[in-house]
Amino acid sequence: MSFQVVHGAILRCPFALPPGVTSLIVLPSNRLLTSGVPQATILDHKALLNIPSFGMCSSPSNPGVIAALGSPVPCLPITPAPWVPGSPNVLLANIPQLNDCSCCTCVNGGIISIAYAGQSTVQIP
Repeated sequence: MSFQVVHGAILRCPFALPPGVTSLIVLPSNRLLTSGVPQATILDHKALLNIPSFGMCSSPSNPGVIAALGSPVPCLPITPAPWVPGSPNVLLANIPQLNDCSCCTCVNGGIISIAYAGQSTVQIP
């Protein structure tokens, strides 16, 4: 079993300069609460709306890093696809809920993972 992800969960990108983390933002509209905060779904993947900048990006496939001859550039996560796999058997408004085993791919090469679900009480498959 995995933990259900909620607003404030800690996200990690391997290409972000240390500390390399940011917090997931889950908008409260039409959401159920876990531990008093909104539950996340696999569709909470939009750059800057749900996934803030990680600070500086060092991904060798980032065009900005290439143009800067390998020097880190400001991070702008570009995440066109939802989190995978999510929890397909636990739905919120017919959308799979997000569990802490899921990841989201940035087009600049980073695989964004969930370092902490934001709560440690509710588990989902």
